[in-house]
Order: sequence, then C-alpha cells, then structure tokens
Amino acid sequence: MPESDLCIEGTWVKMAQKRTLKRQLNLTQVVMLGTAGTLGSGVFILTGHAAAVAGPAAIWAVLIAGILSFSIALNYCELATTYPETGGAMTYVREAWGKGLLAFLVGSMDCISSTFYTALSAVGFAYSVSVFVPALHESAIGIGAVAIAAILVFVILNILGVTKVGNIQVVMGGSLLVAFAIYLIAGFTMPNGFSTATLLPTGRWFTSDNPFTNMGVILKTIALIYAMYVGFEVIADDAEEVRNPTKNIPMAIMISLFLIVVVYTLVVTVAMGTSSTIAGSETAISDTIRMFLGTPGATIIGIAGMVGALTSINSSMLSATRESFTLSRDGSWPAFLSRLNQARVPYFAILVIGAVSMFVTMIGAVDFLSYITSGGYLFVLLCSNLSMITLRKKYPFIHRPFKVPAFPLTPIIASLVCVIVLRYSEVRALMFMGGVLGLFAIYYYVKLGVESWQAEHKRSQDPGRYRLVVPMQHASGLENVVRLGARIANADNEMNLCLLQVVDKQVAENDQARERLNQSRQYTLEKFIKYAVERNVPMYSKTVSGDSAAGGIIDEMRGDNNVRLLLYKWPVSEESQIEFGENLETIIRSGLTNVGVLFDRGIDRIEDILVPVGGGPHCKLAISLAENLAQADHASIDFMRVVDVDLEDELYEDQMAFLQEVVMTELGNIPGNANLHIVRGEDPASAIVAEAQDRDYDLIIIGSFEGQSKPGLPFGEIVDKVVRGSNTSVLVLRQHERPAASWLRQQLRGSNKRS
Repeated sequence: MPESDLCIEGTWVKMAQKRTLKRQLNLTQVVMLGTAGTLGSGVFILTGHAAAVAGPAAIWAVLIAGILSFSIALNYCELATTYPETGGAMTYVREAWGKGLLAFLVGSMDCISSTFYTALSAVGFAYSVSVFVPALHESAIGIGAVAIAAILVFVILNILGVTKVGNIQVVMGGSLLVAFAIYLIAGFTMPNGFSTATLLPTGRWFTSDNPFTNMGVILKTIALIYAMYVGFEVIADDAEEVRNPTKNIPMAIMISLFLIVVVYTLVVTVAMGTSSTIAGSETAISDTIRMFLGTPGATIIGIAGMVGALTSINSSMLSATRESFTLSRDGSWPAFLSRLNQARVPYFAILVIGAVSMFVTMIGAVDFLSYITSGGYLFVLLCSNLSMITLRKKYPFIHRPFKVPAFPLTPIIASLVCVIVLRYSEVRALMFMGGVLGLFAIYYYVKLGVESWQAEHKRSQDPGRYRLVVPMQHASGLENVVRLGARIANADNEMNLCLLQVVDKQVAENDQARERLNQSRQYTLEKFIKYAVERNVPMYSKTVSGDSAAGGIIDEMRGDNNVRLLLYKWPVSEESQIEFGENLETIIRSGLTNVGVLFDRGIDRIEDILVPVGGGPHCKLAISLAENLAQADHASIDFMRVVDVDLEDELYEDQMAFLQEVVMTELGNIPGNANLHIVRGEDPASAIVAEAQDRDYDLIIIGSFEGQSKPGLPFGEIVDKVVRGSNTSVLVLRQHERPAASWLRQQLRGSNKRS
C-alpha cells in the first residue's frame, strides 16, 4: 500500500494514502451494532412467512442457518482483523484477486444488498407501527410513508456521526433484548403460551416422508429467512471505525451471532408453539404474544418490533454507506461519495443510500425484498469465503491476529452453504440479482472505456489550448514571474504563456505610439523567450487597449475565456502597490479567472515547496498548482496545517484527517512527493513564517484568506503577515468566483462565526 510521511510536532511517521475514518466504536457498541442490527425486523416479519413454507420445521431451518453462519462468522473474524478497514468483503476480494471486475461487483452487490435490507427493515418498522394504527395495514401508501420517514431519521443521525449511531444502537439493542426476554419467559410459562400439541399437532415436523423433499423445504426456508442473519458482518464492514480491532472485532462477531441464534430459535419456537394460524403473517410475534399476555404484551412486542426495525435500519444503512465510501475511495464509484464532513462520516454516501432506500420501499413486497437481500449477501459471502483461501496461499506469513480453526474446512463449508442456499432462493430474486450484476458489469466496462477515451483525447489535444497570462508591468521586474509562469505552463501541457500589454485607447490610436509599443513588446518577448524555450512552452505577446489596466484585462478575458491563470508580480514601491491593489480587486470582483501574485524574493530553484492548508477554495487552488509544479520540477511539497497551541492531544488525529481529506479531495490521493505536517501555534501567520525559515523552502504557495484585509491588499491579514514576515518568495492564489457566490459564502462564514 503506498504511503507518505506525516509529521506531528517534528516526529515523522508513515501514513496510508487514502481517506480514513475515525476509530470511535467500543466493544459494547460494536456488539450491539451486530446483535441489535441483526435482531431487527427480520424475525418479526419473516417468522410467519417461514411457517408458511416449512410449518414447524421452520424452527430447524432457523437453527441450522444460525449454526452454519458460524463458519462464515469465523472467516470474517480472521479477515476483518487482518484487514481492519471499511469495506468488508470488497476489501478481502481486492486483496486476494486485485482491483478488478470481481472486487467491483462484490463491493457493489454488498452495498445494494445492505440498501435493500435498509428498505426491508423500514417496511418492517411500518408494519410494527400498524399494530397500533391498524388503518396503516390496509394502506400501501401509509406503510411507504412511515418507512420513508424512518429512513430519513437515520440519514440525519448518520450524518451527525458514527458515535451517535453507536450510542443509539446500545440503547435500542438493550431494550430489544429485554422485550425478547419478556416474550420468551412469558411464552414458555404463561397459560395459552407454548404448547407441544400446538407446535406438532400431527406429531410430525414434516408433512412428507421423503427426506430429500424435507431437506429441500429446509433449504428453501433458509434461503427465505437468511436475511434475518444479515447484520453481524456489519462489524467487519465498519472495522475501520472500531477501537482495538484485533481484540474487539472477533469478540463482537462471535458474541453477537451466539445471541442471535439463541434468541431466533427460541422466539420462532414460542411463536409456532402458541398459534397454528400465523403462516404468512407479517405480525406473527405480535399476534402470538397477545394470546398469553393480552394487550400489554402486544404493546411491548409492537414497540420491540419498531425498535428492532430501527436497529436494522441503523446497522444496514451504516454498512451500505461505508461500502459505497470504500468503492468511491478506490475510484470505482463517483468520487463525491467519499467526501467526509467534520464528523468524519461520508455524508454524500449517506444521502444517496438514504434516497435509494426510500425509493426501494415502494416495492413493498416483504418476501421479495428478503430474497433479494439474502441472495445478494450470499453472493458476497461466497466470494469473501473463497478469498480467504486465496489469501492464505498468497500471503502465508502476513500477521493474522485471529486464525480460523480447521482451515481450509471452515471456509469450504461456508462456501458450500452459500452455494446451496442460493440454489434454493426464489427464481425471481435470483434473476433480479443477476440483472443487477449485469448492469454493474456494464457500468464497469463503460467506465473503463470512457476513462480510456478521455485519456487518449487529452493526449491528442494540441498544447496551448489554455493560457497563462502575465500582464506587462515593468520588464525589469518580470523575470522571475515569467520564469515561474513558464514552469507552471510546462506542468500543464495544454497551456501556453501570454505576455499581455494593456494601453490607453488614445495611445493605441496614435500610429507612432503604436509602433513604439510594438517595438517594446517585441523587445520584452525576446528578453523572456528563453524561459519558454527551456520549458518547451508556447509563448507569445499581445497588446490590447482599455480605459484602465484592469478594464483591458477584463475585456480580454471576456472575449476569450480560456485564461486559466492571471499571474502578477507584486510591485516594490508603496505608490505602485496602492494602484496595483485597486486594479487587482477590480479583476478579482469580475470573477473571470484565477489570480496569482508573486512576492518575489528570488527563485533560483524550486526543490521544496510549502503549502499552508486552511481548507477554503483558494487553498485548494494552491494545493493543485503546487502539485503540478512539483511534478514538473521533481520537487517535494509540505502540506502544513496550523492548530491552536491548546488543542487537546486526542484531537490531533481529527486535524490530520482533515488535512488529509482536503488534500485528497483536490488531488485524489497523497502524492509520493508530498508530506503532511501539523504544527501548533498561537498565530497561524507566525507559525507559517517560522516553519519556512526553519526548513529553508524555495517557495511558499498559499491561498487567499477570507478575513480582514488591508486597503489595496485583497488577500487577508494572515497572508499579509506571511508575505511581509517571510524571506522566501510567496505565490498567493485566489480561486475565481462569481461575485454573488463570493458574497453568499462570506455571509455564511460570518454567520458560522457569530453562532
């Protein structure tokens, strides 16, 4: 895995070159994430459907499915502790067979299955609500509306942060276990509760004497109800957010699955031993508790059903969003899905998964949603089980904190379970799953084709499509500006270099004056052409007329909007600075192009670049330009962030993650020539200046700061202090922005400060 250096207060360590989530879930939260997330709506809405397929033998189907799940759980314990990062099965398949079609399909299907399970759980929640509002049961629209509302709540909670999700899961999981305990104790002890005669009215588990027929019934029932066991693997999917993963992940997976198997088997036993008329019912648990605890019991289970459904929504949405985050982080899905907010959660992924889940709830068919969920998960589990066999052969000496017993028998059994259950899944669901896999495969190859075409198209374009414009000031002071402009243009092979001269309209109309201007322009071009030749950059000069220097440049950009950067040199004299600052503010307000100003203190070489990172739009322009420049000159970059001297140590990780996120959002990864650096300081400008002096950088590239600015200097107070306090050349950049957008962003920024 590629890595880059990271420095915290002078100590350099190695850091993975990708976005990372924060480890903040403790053992209790993780156990409840797996237990409560699995003890969700499945048992409430699928018990009756299982009874319709297998009769009393549904109990054996539930128990066998649970026991067989232990082989899968053991595999996940090894895989998740060996690769404790978000993504689950996709991560294991990618490590085993590479980042290709299979890894993409596994990750995509895992995400889709979790999304469907979110929808299934939401529908289950709506049916639980219908116990208290019977009119809902008769209205598909009402069921759908309640389901969508439940999903929306957890979209908001997930965006707020995974710690809140974990705490809520503990509370809901604990109350759910209490409700199941009441159901089981009362069901086995109260009159009108469990009865062997009710469970086995004919004294037989099966209606057929043919063992193969009976086995087929068991397997078909397992295929139907396997969605009930979906949940414990969410622990592996979210391994990147688990504290002490090598210890907590195996314990959480095994504890949660054990609790699940015991509770499921006993609950289904009580339900089928209490009533013989629950076949096909979506409210079987509520119907049966009413028989031995009356209305209070129905109320308890009705509430438990709602809580169970909510826990399932919670865990499955968490799983789906982390899978989509991993797919996006690896470049398989659109990049915006891996964007993190301040709580370090993938908020765009949460919004998209929530929207898709809401749409899927409109299907409404519980058994069909269950088959789709089970089929998708079984495909994913099959691939992850097989990947473990490959990984053992491929990396025999890798550190494995947990090793599965009886290898390779355990993964083989787990794989056979998946194949057999898939064989007995509903044909419609399998066809749907096959169709989804086909669509994802088409998307994968179309994406590869488009990326290949784009790369070829870019290579075929003639250089000089875009322009870097250096306005003519005083030729004697432009040497380093033109040299830097040539370097920047060379870093982008689509860019040429234009020396732009603006003259008064009256001067332009005078023949003699125009001739002198042409001679001056030719002289300047000949003087600086050597820098363009050195860098193999197309270069030309141009004269335009205007009422003012700023007006002429603005008219030029409006007439030909291919200017990518307007590069100036900050004047030396105080008189020139005032006039220049006013012209610069006029150009910036036009919002037509990016603007750069070089505070020149000599640039003989560019080997070490410092880029202070604040996170605003101008900072992002500095990051991308610095990387292009560094690649062209084989230079190194330090991306630096200044934090308060009183910042608590535990918040350092968040600050580094923020710095990493800003850089990766702009560049896609952490380049091999880049370092991430955090320093403490009471004043950001002083800390930047001190850092530049200590490490002797060749160039500081800094984005404009949206703060209080002095008259004639539109870059903000921090930048002003850096420029005036540093002995290093400083390139200040300002991202182009329409006036209305700039005003709105500054108002929002001011509002946030006041709040």
